[in-house]
Amino acid sequence: MPEVYLVRHAQASFGSDDYDRLSELGHRQSRWLGEYFAGRGLAFDRVITGSMRRHRETLEGIAQALKDLPTAAVMPGLNEYHADALLDAHAEATGTPRLDRKADRRTHFRLLREVLHAWVDGTLAGGAHPSFTAFSAGVREGLAAACARGAERVLVVSSGGPISTALCQVLGAEPGTMVELNLQTRNSGISELRATSRAVACMSFNTVPHLDLPERREFITHA
Repeated sequence: MPEVYLVRHAQASFGSDDYDRLSELGHRQSRWLGEYFAGRGLAFDRVITGSMRRHRETLEGIAQALKDLPTAAVMPGLNEYHADALLDAHAEATGTPRLDRKADRRTHFRLLREVLHAWVDGTLAGGAHPSFTAFSAGVREGLAAACARGAERVLVVSSGGPISTALCQVLGAEPGTMVELNLQTRNSGISELRATSRAVACMSFNTVPHLDLPERREFITHA
């Protein structure tokens, strides 16, 4: 049964008209992560990603240094939740103006935490977004594919929400824990799982060894 490396995408384009693309720094973070994997002599027998652009671009950056990666299996169940749809549903339900996408990050994430908790506990009504139950089912399917027999080491490139949800499933944590884990995830951060025939164990969460150098610490990001 495999070791599974869950990688959150590198820095995307927060505050722009298209968040779903890597920033210039994001491209560098993904290349540095590939160099880190290559430097440790890691090889992956299975690769799985969500279907979002930022997942694909992160994998492309990793692959620049880590050659001979298997063709990725694309699983939309590993895509991020639709934050804009959730925020719109909250604005509609509360009768408050929709937060401008260019609002400062602290204000944005304070509101997002509130909205995510309402989504997870089922009290966020309306809006064109899937339920948290449906979202979790897609993550569970992706986790099962990552932990299936037939591979020694698996690379999964996804987003903070699915990775945090997967960790809650592995740990048996309350669903609301996903929100707090999610809002702590760092761009290109690694969480490691070890699967056996009996269970899946969490070995690490949200590490950035490829950025934990004096000259790179300023490039650790969360959004």
